[in-house]
Amino acid sequence: MSHIAVERNRRRQMNDHLKVLRSLTPCFYIKRGDQASVIGGVIEFIKELHQVLQSLEAKKQRKSLSPGPGTPSPRPLQLSPQIDNTPLGIDLNKELGGACCNSPVADVEAKISGSNVNLRTISRRIPGQVVKIINVLEKFSFEILHLNISSMEDTVLYSFVIKIGLECQLSVEDLAIEVQKSFCSDEAYINM
Repeated sequence: MSHIAVERNRRRQMNDHLKVLRSLTPCFYIKRGDQASVIGGVIEFIKELHQVLQSLEAKKQRKSLSPGPGTPSPRPLQLSPQIDNTPLGIDLNKELGGACCNSPVADVEAKISGSNVNLRTISRRIPGQVVKIINVLEKFSFEILHLNISSMEDTVLYSFVIKIGLECQLSVEDLAIEVQKSFCSDEAYINM
């Protein structure tokens, strides 16, 4: 008899916790009402909150490194370990299946995640930049599965989940470089 009461109490607590999680998570993260969907949606929401936190920390670091308001940061942000003596600070970190390509204008990070690639860029807000990145991805036969845009004042974080197309012959290192090039044409705009 006590085992039944213990199990009933456990299920009640689980349902109460799930209700709290559902109430704290925006509705578009939770596709259905079952427990697995609620937990999956909460996980995705927490991941995006982590990205926003990283963006805010990057903004704080940029401000502390910046010599004055309105001027770009003199050295790039460190999203992951990088080799500073390579052009544009490219990190060819093959054992992690990723690459970084950082410059004073933008930081670009591409990492393999299963059969997809996670691509993140952090930069000052540049009008039309997300369209330029999408054009680069489509040019090299990447399919965009998910895009998240987080911003704080003049800093923006673009997070893409992209599927590698069958025709794609580009490595993650080359992808990071190509996306970084899309920012280079706007360097004059940033320095104005």
